[in-house]
Amino acid sequence: MKIVNQSYRKKDAMQLVTGQPVYTDDLVPNDCLLVKVLRSPHANAIVESINTAIAAKVPDIEAIYTWEDVDQDGERCTYAGQTYPEPSPYDRLLLDRHVRFVGDIVAIVAGKTEKAVDKALSLIKVKYQLLDAVLDFRTALDNPVLVHPEDTWKAHCPVGADNKRNLCAHEVIEDGEVDKILAECDVVIDQTTHTKAVQQDMMEPFVTYCSIDTYGRLNILSSTQIVFHCRRIIANALHIPKTMVRVVKPRIGGGFGAKQSCVSEMYPAFVTWKTKKPSKMIFSRYECHIASSPRHEMEVRVRLGATKEGKIRAIDLYTLSNTGAYGEHGPTTVGLSGHKSIPLYRTEAFRFGFDVVYTNLQAAG
Repeated sequence: MKIVNQSYRKKDAMQLVTGQPVYTDDLVPNDCLLVKVLRSPHANAIVESINTAIAAKVPDIEAIYTWEDVDQDGERCTYAGQTYPEPSPYDRLLLDRHVRFVGDIVAIVAGKTEKAVDKALSLIKVKYQLLDAVLDFRTALDNPVLVHPEDTWKAHCPVGADNKRNLCAHEVIEDGEVDKILAECDVVIDQTTHTKAVQQDMMEPFVTYCSIDTYGRLNILSSTQIVFHCRRIIANALHIPKTMVRVVKPRIGGGFGAKQSCVSEMYPAFVTWKTKKPSKMIFSRYECHIASSPRHEMEVRVRLGATKEGKIRAIDLYTLSNTGAYGEHGPTTVGLSGHKSIPLYRTEAFRFGFDVVYTNLQAAG
């Protein structure tokens, strides 16, 4: 009982109340490379050609990487911070010739100054083959336009995913005779609710610093909620052994789930692994909004049957969820609409079905 009911000062209490540097960028040295990315202006396109020759000649530019630096037939990965094997499909390449939403990555630029990097970004010339886009998640399922037509797409868990149907996940579970009981109910309520995608907008943006240690390992300091998952994700994205990656997190300035996916880590990690030089990436507030990991947009239809006295007898719930261009957490977050709500009621029967669909919009998380 020396500890129970006693007050103990947190180890970082004085740092926090006195405003001492404790966040990621406060711990980053000044002489590292600055990493930024060129983003697609198109919702669905193939990069036909990309010319980086002039941009590479800008003074203080260290390196520029494009899809040509990544094996396009290599194994894909997911950026979702989930226990292995991840329910989310493996549908990502670190740099993909096929860009799938406005804001998708086209090129990585690393340089010694922000001015040089910004100038180089403006000098990269890209020619796109524009494709039709799926922008309404209500029309995504079995749409002739496929967000992920590639054969290297893979689902490691049986979540009902099918990239040839724009389907990230599908399931129907039920118990009891739902339709029969609903027909017998005195009152049946049938309502559809639409929840928009919502960005968490935490105080600290996505920040990552990378370096190579004495043993040749990739060391990553990042504002992340998923240290150990981040290690696996980065190793998969770079196609290197997990033993060569170490991830550390300082105190983070908010996450709220947005930092439960790898958002900024892969790009400076790739630069540092290639150049063996320290690098960092800081998302602008604009990038945090247009290319991170917002809440999934959902449309939920609920049919609820009850007696005149108000006793709920049956619930029939169907959720359509928009995972965007990539499937991060798509198969799991949808369960919050049914798996976590239906058990709150003692019913005679229930049904919960869902479809999580791909669209050419920012990936959710």
